[in-house]
Amino acid sequence: MSLKKLIQRCAQNDRQAQEEIYRLYAGKLFALCLKYSKNKVDAEDNLQDGFIQIFKKVKQFKHQGSFEGWMKRIIINTALQKYRDKNVLNLVYNDKQVEDEVNVAVNDEEISLDYLLHLIQELPNQYRLVFNLYVLDGYSHKEVGKALNISEGTSKSNLSRARMILKKKIELDQQEPDQYKAF
Repeated sequence: MSLKKLIQRCAQNDRQAQEEIYRLYAGKLFALCLKYSKNKVDAEDNLQDGFIQIFKKVKQFKHQGSFEGWMKRIIINTALQKYRDKNVLNLVYNDKQVEDEVNVAVNDEEISLDYLLHLIQELPNQYRLVFNLYVLDGYSHKEVGKALNISEGTSKSNLSRARMILKKKIELDQQEPDQYKAF
């Protein structure tokens, strides 16, 4: 069955079509949820809540652009809203322009994706959200500011701080190289 037909059936509240959409996209969307969550349990909750929103709003999808991209926006917005609702989004407000790139000198060893995800999940909420939106999901600082209700300068400042924290953690862990490879 075509994706368009599945989407149409989902819009009619067809449970089998919803299950098929879930099976097709849950893995990719769960990986996205992990980026915006402190841990696996939060990611599972965000995935569940995100799919509820997707199925509620599927009638709004206009078949213009990527369905996966449309779902990713809903998942990200669901995760951000959850943090706003819990008042855990205590962003550091600093309009001082900080645009320095942070470079990490990595030893010849490769760092695993799981390890990097773990480090990102350990970032304070405000830094993690800005880092994910800007670096991993390609939002501009203007878009990050709008999504998080902060200024562009604050977005840049929080991104810089997130990068510095990640750099320090990677450099510290490189002093014990086997620690990050086996993660």
